[in-house]
Amino acid sequence: MKTELLTVLREAGDYVSGQALCEKFGVSRTAVWKGINQLKEAGYQIEAVPNRGYRFIAAPDILSEEEIKSLRRTEWAGQEIFCFPVLDSTNTRAKQLAEEGYPSGTLVVAEQQNAGRGRRGRNWESPRGTGIFMTLMLRPEIYPDNASMLTLVAALAVSKAITKCTDRPAGIKWPNDIVMNGKKVCGILTEMSAQFDYVDYIVIGIGINVHNESFPEDIAHMATSLYRETGQHIKRAALIEETLEQLEHYYAVYMETQDLRGLVKEYDAHLVNKNQMVRVLDPKEPFEGKAMGITPRGELIVDTWESRRLVSAGEVSVRGVYGYV
Repeated sequence: MKTELLTVLREAGDYVSGQALCEKFGVSRTAVWKGINQLKEAGYQIEAVPNRGYRFIAAPDILSEEEIKSLRRTEWAGQEIFCFPVLDSTNTRAKQLAEEGYPSGTLVVAEQQNAGRGRRGRNWESPRGTGIFMTLMLRPEIYPDNASMLTLVAALAVSKAITKCTDRPAGIKWPNDIVMNGKKVCGILTEMSAQFDYVDYIVIGIGINVHNESFPEDIAHMATSLYRETGQHIKRAALIEETLEQLEHYYAVYMETQDLRGLVKEYDAHLVNKNQMVRVLDPKEPFEGKAMGITPRGELIVDTWESRRLVSAGEVSVRGVYGYV
């Protein structure tokens, strides 16, 4: 009942009488009182005034099932939510849940990861209480060849969500790093289970640096956090909800054509590489050129002056000629 209490009190914006809560949930005043006390013990500020009822004041920065569900305004994203204090990897757990038959839109969130991963097998630092470590599981009816574009869809969603929650611009370093002031604030890892002609499921892992005040020396030159960029402690559950809302929106546009033709213009507008010199770290043949935007298939268009080359996500890494971006 804690989720339902939170939802009602949040939406009311004013006092809600104990009697009204009893009638709404079909429980006793004692049950309501216990539920309110449990929320207070979890860190929620709820005012109780005789003859007026209860009023929601503020929420702690916690990532619980109750907190995320009480904020949820999406249609299908987050319809099942699993929150853990510690996991090896939210992607790994999401894949397990997919194999167990959980529906598309299942969300896995962890306060800390012990074995978080980025693209190309890199480690992803996941210290407790500092960031968002989440994975959304999807079961899209698409061809496997079209799945890699969902990484770019997710990047656009996260970029938009961060901008809305912080009122600061967040760009995209192709294909899926989210950047603020030239430094990485978020990474995205998409993994798929598929047969020859259909997708079993896809998991989209998202790691956002939220409260980090510092970073290890080896990545300090290229990593940042929302706190370092804004000086504010953003509520993580609210950012998760905003990300899910944006994902639903952009995913619907993508599914209309199973490509990015409806999103190219907006993605390019967020692309920090656009019109910049980049180095394509192709193991077969590294090359440099100017990034010109993306194709409807999500490929990066690179003008080498000799020709225009198309770079596919997942095959190579791209860096700025003069730095990370």
